[in-house]
Amino acid sequence: MATLSVWRFPDAAGADNAVATLRDLAKQELIQIHDAATVEWEVGKKKPKTRHLADMTGAGALGGAFWGFLFGLIFFVPLLGLAVGAAAGALGGSMANVGIDKDFIERVREEIRPGRSALFVLTSGAVVERVLDAFRGSGAELIQTNLSSEQEAQLRDAFEEDR
Repeated sequence: MATLSVWRFPDAAGADNAVATLRDLAKQELIQIHDAATVEWEVGKKKPKTRHLADMTGAGALGGAFWGFLFGLIFFVPLLGLAVGAAAGALGGSMANVGIDKDFIERVREEIRPGRSALFVLTSGAVVERVLDAFRGSGAELIQTNLSSEQEAQLRDAFEEDR
């Protein structure tokens, strides 16, 4: 079973700084990274900068299409207006079937705003206490949703890069 984790940081640089911690955890085999991306939202900017961490992903990564779709639902649909928002909302409704529901999207949208950043990671096999300890003191807040094996398979069918 995979876990989609979102680590929210109190500043715009926090997520980029946490990438090194995540890499170190993976090297120690305390977590298996399937895919990852960061969001950085500087104060005064209308929208956040997103970055797919392709160099951290292994075989079976969901890839840029998944992150683009997810970030579009979270950050850009509210800016696009009613008509586009309704169409994207219908598409986004199908994400609930794979464990990414409206409450998750709304919580992330509320938590990541100008002046903050986030690290999004699809993982498995985490030694939870060690991972939490590694992020302790960084100001990070963990938001997470677990995906069943079936939900993970549905996501991979829709977005997997190795096809």
